[in-house]
Amino acid sequence: MTDTPTTANPVQPPRPKKRDVHGWLIFDKPVGMTSTHAVAIVKRVFRAKKAGHAGTLDPLASGCLPIALGEATKTVPYVMDGKKAYRFTVTWGVETTTDDTEGTAQQTSDKRPARAEVEAFLPRFTGAVMQVPPKFSAIKIDGERAYDLARDGEEVTLEAREVLIDSLEIVAHENGTTTLEAACGKGTYVRAIARDLGRALGCFGHVTALRRTRVGPFQESDFITHDDLTAPFEDAAEQEAHVADLLAPVDRGLQEIPDIQVSRHEASRLKRGQGVILRGRDAPNMLGQVAVHCDHELIAIAEMDKGELKPHRVFNLA
Repeated sequence: MTDTPTTANPVQPPRPKKRDVHGWLIFDKPVGMTSTHAVAIVKRVFRAKKAGHAGTLDPLASGCLPIALGEATKTVPYVMDGKKAYRFTVTWGVETTTDDTEGTAQQTSDKRPARAEVEAFLPRFTGAVMQVPPKFSAIKIDGERAYDLARDGEEVTLEAREVLIDSLEIVAHENGTTTLEAACGKGTYVRAIARDLGRALGCFGHVTALRRTRVGPFQESDFITHDDLTAPFEDAAEQEAHVADLLAPVDRGLQEIPDIQVSRHEASRLKRGQGVILRGRDAPNMLGQVAVHCDHELIAIAEMDKGELKPHRVFNLA
C-alpha cells in the first residue's frame, strides 16, 4: 500500500491592513461601471476603512462621482444638496420604457425637430417646473424602489414634483439628435427632461448619452480618472504619495455653507460636543449651519443660533 501524497493548502498572503484616510476623490466614472464598483475600487486603492459616494450615477452615465473617504463621509449630505450639471444627448423619434437606451420602445414618430424648434421649447423646462420622475428610478414607493417594481412588471405611478432647472442650453444638433447642457437642483431627472421635451415637440425622445459635469462644489477640473488612480509605480512609497495627492480635503465638501473661525479653547469644547457662546463686537451674526475651523483645521459642522454654536457633526482628522 502506498501513501497518497497530500497537497498543503497554499499560504495566503496577508490582506493589506486598512487605514484611516480622510478626503474626497472626485472620480470620473466611465460608462459601464456601477457607482458601487467605483467606490470599491477607490476604497481598495487607498486601503480605506470607510467610503461612500455623493449621488448614484447609472452605469450608462459617465462623469462626476464624488467619493468620500473617512471623515469626509460626514459631509456627503451637503454635497448632495448642491447644484448639479449634466451634458446629455437626446435621440428623437423614440420614447423608451426607461427614457434611455436600456428600455424598449413604447412610442415612435417620424418627426425630427429642427434646432430652432427645440430651442423654442427650452424656456418651458427652465425655472421651477413640475416633473414626473422616470418609472425606472430609485424613488421609493411603500418602501420599494420604483425600478424594482417596474422590472417586476408592476404598474408604477409616480407623482409630479417641483424641481429647479437653472439653465438648459443646446450645444449640438445633428442627425436627429440634440446635445444639451443642464444646470439643476437636487431631485431633477435628465431622462425626464428628454421624455417631456420629446412629448412637447410631438416627436418623442430618449437619452442616449449622459455625463455629469458637476456635483455641488466639484466640477470637471477636479476629476480623477481610473488611469490616474491606478497608474503603476515601481516604488510603493511613490505610488502611495501619488494617490494621496489625488485627494481633496474634507472641507471641500462644505464650500457651499458659511465658514467661521474659533479659538483653540472653543474648538476643544465643540469637539467634546459642547456648545459655545460667541461674544464680542466681531462675533458673527448669522443663523443656520456653518463649517467651523480652528487654525485651518475643520472642527465641526454646527448650528448657529443667537450667538451660540451647537455642534452637529464633529470631525476627528488627526
